[in-house]
Amino acid sequence: MYSSFVPPRQVRIGDAAAFVGTTPRAIRHYHEIGLLPEPVRGGDGRRRYGYEDMIRLLWIRRTADAGIALDDIRDAFADPASASAGGDGIAGILERLEETLVAQEAELRRQRTAVQRMRAEGSRMGLLSDFVTGRLTSLPEGSLRQADLDTLLVTERIFGPLGAAVQAGRFIALATHPDLREESDRVDAAEEALDDTIAVDDPRVARVAAERHAFEEALHAVIEDSGLAADDDALFDSWDALHPPAADEGAGEDETGRGSGRGHELMSVLEAIGKMPYDFSPARLRCMELAEELAANEV
Repeated sequence: MYSSFVPPRQVRIGDAAAFVGTTPRAIRHYHEIGLLPEPVRGGDGRRRYGYEDMIRLLWIRRTADAGIALDDIRDAFADPASASAGGDGIAGILERLEETLVAQEAELRRQRTAVQRMRAEGSRMGLLSDFVTGRLTSLPEGSLRQADLDTLLVTERIFGPLGAAVQAGRFIALATHPDLREESDRVDAAEEALDDTIAVDDPRVARVAAERHAFEEALHAVIEDSGLAADDDALFDSWDALHPPAADEGAGEDETGRGSGRGHELMSVLEAIGKMPYDFSPARLRCMELAEELAANEV
């Protein structure tokens, strides 16, 4: 017995969209960009789609689902002979698409690694690079302050993961020596007190500079005695092993001949520093200059 059902010879845009698995708006967009020719219209002025239109819509949907851009699909449909020609044909389009997907997969792996670090190390510390967090994992939970992590974040942006990993030694020393941390807080507070009401030649400026210099000397001694300085050398070696310099990459080395680890940065160090605001008063800036002069005179 034959079925009494007779399939329609043409369907409206809503039925076409429902069958293909898209929307009428998407089909109208296909018409606008020349991907799908305008179909005939019925007596009511509405579009009508036949068998060939539906076949083309199905191929468009399946190709778009594979990640190919609509413009590339249009070009391939416009010149079917190019489908196997490579280069500018569909083969070339597929090659470029695969390269894009490989890059996207690498980015997804990077993002997943970052999320895993955030879950393991805590959300803030986990946002630093693994080269930095790897040096901090031995510290007791909560021994690092938010200000420490803030500073490492800025340092990593300017000098890269290697620079921040080296600086992490400073915060390890502070976290493991309470008396040193207490003195650091005292000197920081003294510097912050040098606000805009203090003249640059006020005796307090030179006094705080001397206190900063003495503290940095004490901190350096602790870093040396605790073996953190030796760890810095190991960091450079590890970085060089992970990022071997290219033959023509001499410009990317610092004055010690070691790779700086800044090759991935979009801005130079000077550009980055110039874009990072610090609300330092003239008196505080003068204090910093005097402390640097004291350090230079001992070299």
